[in-house]
Amino acid sequence: MTNGNHEKNNPAEKQIRKFLFISWESLSGDLAWKIQKEGHQVKIWIKDEKDKDVYEGFLERVSDWKEHVDWADVVVFDDVGFGKQADDLRKKGKAVVGGSEYTDRLEEDREFGQAEMKRLGLLTLPSWDFDNYDKAIQFIKDNPGRYVYKPSGFVPSDWKGLLFIAREEDGKDLCEALEQNKKIIEKKIKQFQLQKFVSGVEVGMSAFFNGEKFITPILIAFEHKRLFPGELGPMTGEMGTSMFWSEPNTLFKQTTGKMEEDLKKSGYVGYIDINCIVNGRGIYPLEFTCRFGYPTISIQQEGVTSDWGDFLHAIANHQNFDLKTKRGFQVGVVCVVPPFPYDDPSEMDLYKDLSILFKKPNLEGIHIGDVKIVDGVWRIAGSSAYVLIVTGHGTTMEEARKQVYGRLDNIMLLNIIYRTDIGASWGEDSDKLQTWGYLY
Repeated sequence: MTNGNHEKNNPAEKQIRKFLFISWESLSGDLAWKIQKEGHQVKIWIKDEKDKDVYEGFLERVSDWKEHVDWADVVVFDDVGFGKQADDLRKKGKAVVGGSEYTDRLEEDREFGQAEMKRLGLLTLPSWDFDNYDKAIQFIKDNPGRYVYKPSGFVPSDWKGLLFIAREEDGKDLCEALEQNKKIIEKKIKQFQLQKFVSGVEVGMSAFFNGEKFITPILIAFEHKRLFPGELGPMTGEMGTSMFWSEPNTLFKQTTGKMEEDLKKSGYVGYIDINCIVNGRGIYPLEFTCRFGYPTISIQQEGVTSDWGDFLHAIANHQNFDLKTKRGFQVGVVCVVPPFPYDDPSEMDLYKDLSILFKKPNLEGIHIGDVKIVDGVWRIAGSSAYVLIVTGHGTTMEEARKQVYGRLDNIMLLNIIYRTDIGASWGEDSDKLQTWGYLY
């Protein structure tokens, strides 16, 4: 296992570039803030009215992103659903980081994503797509087994992480969950998938793509999606992640690495991940992420020493880039307050505008979520209650964990919620991955 790319860049004069970030909701502000701190100029557009105060005091917000396209050296689309706009701008010669119509479909349409995996020879798990809950329930009854329920198609962001995982071998518990909740769920989730359950280590294999090829090193990451330690509580999308940079290994070559030609044909530029379950029998890809990961993009900053503005400018222009990364491991922990992960305006009113304070004036490893600055004080903004991401680095996973939780102790935030076990399973997971020969 190797970590990092240690070839030397030729020194070059610092160039100030202009970046326009475009988002449905407040997602990529931390990356935009990082690029701004590097000395570049940044503007950001966010559609969601509930996020109108997010990043106040950090970044310049604009009301119409199309009016600023000519101003920007690089346009950054930070989420799925912008593929057509990104494709159109690229055809006009604009430097763009973001999706394509093809990659939007890979992530949003699970049936299509699975079909593409099969076409490329990946070892996919059996799955079945539905738009009728009664038919899905009857399917499980007729075909007893352990399945995972996953939303498909376009889903509101606060419903994307809704998963039901059968614990019983005949799937009766999943049947009951769907029967008891279908009237509520079907209002928001019209299309969904049942996928056969398999046990193993969950791991993501990912890299940045410059429109022509992957940029190395690649990233191996272990996400923790549930709200509480021990994988308890509701699915949140992601409450923390441990990761390391590596030269392409077996995990990557047998999954994400196989996407290179199709990504090139689609014009995609940006970050792409395939999340998998791996065990001694094989690598089973689950789903695509064809955009920045959250909080992954913040945790990556802990391990990357290159200038992010220069990096994004290079890949947006289909240029190669010597991405400098640290040896070792990075750990990131998401900090939230109630009502996260739920949308409860009355509860959110209790926490909105509350201060975020630090015992010592040290912001190392502190990354912004939905926050703003008012009279020099950081405060909770927006409506998501997703407040901070805190990161740490170490030559070992335990050193990275020690640093990140030491930094968390410096934060003073009323009723802060975060997981205390991010990265804790690395020893066991590492042994398994090494034994199965996936890290070489």
